[in-house]
Amino acid sequence: MDNTRLQKIERLVQKDLSEIFLLQTRQTPGVMVSVTNVRMSSDLSLAKAYLSIFPSGKGTELMKNIHLNTKSIRYELGLRIGKQIRKVPELAFFLDDSIDYLENIDNLLKH
Repeated sequence: MDNTRLQKIERLVQKDLSEIFLLQTRQTPGVMVSVTNVRMSSDLSLAKAYLSIFPSGKGTELMKNIHLNTKSIRYELGLRIGKQIRKVPELAFFLDDSIDYLENIDNLLKH
């Protein structure tokens, strides 16, 4: 598949997933979920979304909740991008802990 088209669809899915998580996390104060990256398979059937969760202590709890609600998140995504792509991709969510890793390195360098 054309690399430019794939990148455009990845950005579209990332933007819409970010908006979905923004609306859902407004109900729980003190929690922020951001979509750091989305990787699509070449046939557009699978979207791997990498999530950064603040505070990181609630990461496993929120990831468990997100995995339980994957179908409803996919439905919401389908309502948003259904007119732009033919098939709404299956969603797989992963925790992006690169920010915690960088913070740990920064703390080690300070000491």
